[in-house]
Amino acid sequence: MFINYLQSLPAAIAQGMIWGIMAIGVYITYRILDVADLTVDGSICTGAAVCAVMIIGGQPMWLAILAAILVGMLTGLVTGIFHVFMGIPAILAGILTQLVLWTANLKIMGAANRALPAMKFNLLVARLDLYKSIFILILFVFAVVALLYLFFGTEFGASIRATGANLNMSRAQGINTNLTKIFGLVLSNGLVALSGALLAQYQGNSDINMGKGAIVIGLAAVIIGEALFGWMARNNFAIKLFTVVLGSIVYYIVYTTVIYLGLDADYLKMLSAILVAIFLAVPYWKKNLKKSSPKNKPIKEKKAKEVA
Repeated sequence: MFINYLQSLPAAIAQGMIWGIMAIGVYITYRILDVADLTVDGSICTGAAVCAVMIIGGQPMWLAILAAILVGMLTGLVTGIFHVFMGIPAILAGILTQLVLWTANLKIMGAANRALPAMKFNLLVARLDLYKSIFILILFVFAVVALLYLFFGTEFGASIRATGANLNMSRAQGINTNLTKIFGLVLSNGLVALSGALLAQYQGNSDINMGKGAIVIGLAAVIIGEALFGWMARNNFAIKLFTVVLGSIVYYIVYTTVIYLGLDADYLKMLSAILVAIFLAVPYWKKNLKKSSPKNKPIKEKKAKEVA
């Protein structure tokens, strides 16, 4: 049985890297832009649907992936328009786009599910050739991180980061924060759609429900990566992005381990949500512990006496 578990780990690593690209998209909105974007539950399915339909229709695989990225970017643009030009809060804007995408994805696929068997089509990644897929996914991860590192080092990329860090100060410095918000959402959902396109090829189908809970997986990857590997990153932006992918891989290794131990898979989404909640609460607990520590009490008392 343990040998079977070890044999399942490469598949968990492959899935972790695919979802890690999606998690990088979540990182852009959640950590860089400081925006809660729920579009990802729909845009990952959009990327999968576009890619699957185009490959089934006889289009080249690379063209299908490119089209998936562009359509995914369009979904981010829709959310950006809802949020920036219509004044709708970011969370609600993402939910509205997600609802629109449910219908759009059904229309794109023409059904709730479209099969994409690796034996019939020429796919970039597939379970049938797992180690080749892992190698290709490693190249994709490095390419995505390298391009984002270069982009966020530019003046416009820095303005996006500044928008998330301090919105009012960015406006005072003459940055068009509406544009940076929209572009951040566009870029994020383009990456999410890329992940969906790779996922459809890897699992051999696109499904209308494949994006359910994607935001939870993305947040789990970000939080786990920061908690376990944050010490590696410090102030290096590229390594921060790599830690997100590592967090996703850890998530899927844990997922595989839980299944191996015989726990009901129906509980996994709930466990993911609890895990994310705990990791999000850790900084808050640490802050409160520091405030209530005996070392800080004499300082507070001294300041109170000085004021008196």
